[in-house]
Amino acid sequence: MKPVLEIQNISKKFRIHHENQPYLSLRDSLASVFKRGTSSTEDFFALSDVSFNVNSGESIGIIGKNGAGKSTLLKILSKITPPTSGKIISRGRIASLLEVGTGFHAELSGRENIFLNGSILGMKRSEIQRNFDAIIDFAGVEKFLDTPLKHYSSGMQLRLAFAVAAFLENEILIIDEVLAVGDAEFQKKCMGKMEDVSRNEGRTVLFVSHNMKAVQQLCKRIVWIHNGKVHSDGLSRDISDNYLKTTSVNTSYNEIKALIDNLPSDPDFKLENICITQNKVEGSQLYNGESFQIEIHYRVLKQCLGLRVYFDLCDNDENILIRSFNDENLEEIPVVMPGNYVSTATIPSNLLAAVSYELRIHAGIYNVKMCTPELGIRIPIDINSSNKINIAYSGDTIRSKISPFINWKNLFITT
Repeated sequence: MKPVLEIQNISKKFRIHHENQPYLSLRDSLASVFKRGTSSTEDFFALSDVSFNVNSGESIGIIGKNGAGKSTLLKILSKITPPTSGKIISRGRIASLLEVGTGFHAELSGRENIFLNGSILGMKRSEIQRNFDAIIDFAGVEKFLDTPLKHYSSGMQLRLAFAVAAFLENEILIIDEVLAVGDAEFQKKCMGKMEDVSRNEGRTVLFVSHNMKAVQQLCKRIVWIHNGKVHSDGLSRDISDNYLKTTSVNTSYNEIKALIDNLPSDPDFKLENICITQNKVEGSQLYNGESFQIEIHYRVLKQCLGLRVYFDLCDNDENILIRSFNDENLEEIPVVMPGNYVSTATIPSNLLAAVSYELRIHAGIYNVKMCTPELGIRIPIDINSSNKINIAYSGDTIRSKISPFINWKNLFITT
């Protein structure tokens, strides 16, 4: 069977203009109208020789940093903009959701926009009518169906736009990061619908997102776009692990200090510094064969009952793997006097797997309030393997979140 989409050597060139002039006053700006200014141009390739095929029924995640060319690629696939070179062979109708409000008219009602957007996507009126009730039910905008779209919030517009794209019977569904506009409940609902569209209805989904958890949940395959080119194309878990590893940076002292300086002030507590050290060397690139320390430096401004600092160690899916408090070994809630403190937690060797994590530092007064934001100070850390022997079996595709040494005993019984 031929692929439902063939992307063949797609390139997209833009011309950038540069004006070579300093900051001018209003008088100088008016005078410059009558003078010939100096300017220059350069060619910029948002995409360069991008090629890959998409089979019918596949769910493919497209990932990459901001500016990598992901949205440009989707706009070309959606026929919003043409490629500079290369060609796309499509063997199915494409429905795309790239920006909130795309394909809608602000002066028309929600009902009218469903028919308008459906027609733009190539649907017949009978097909739209057949799916109309399901669209309204999923979007949850029945009460505002005959209200002009200009009175809808961005979230309501997103609900309606996604429902039209998902319920009409296109063979290919293209979704950009636009889902980030919706609330958590609606995002979960959308993910469930996209899984159903792909796995049960056999339709093809191209999904762009920076949320690796969502991409891994929906897509078995990922195409990684980097600097306008296909960096790699393969299994979801393998590509996402490599992507997260290369995009995670070694957080410097200055970066941590900048995060701390931007915290809202609190009358009882002031975070001063966070140090991550291994063998007395500071940094967030660590080895799992040796223990490391998390030092939290802070100042208590007033006498407090039950003020404590703690950390969460999270995986890249934002699941909390470890939560530990600096007072968890105490039998009573402590009275903390004003002054400077350093609380140190030691993470034992051979506990963590050789993957990327996120460290979140918190502070709060027991049963009273949080002294830091709910998500705390977030610091990426990378754990690298320091094992001298690394045995891997070809069938091993599951990557554990933690990797403690387990004491096994193998006893030969008899032949």
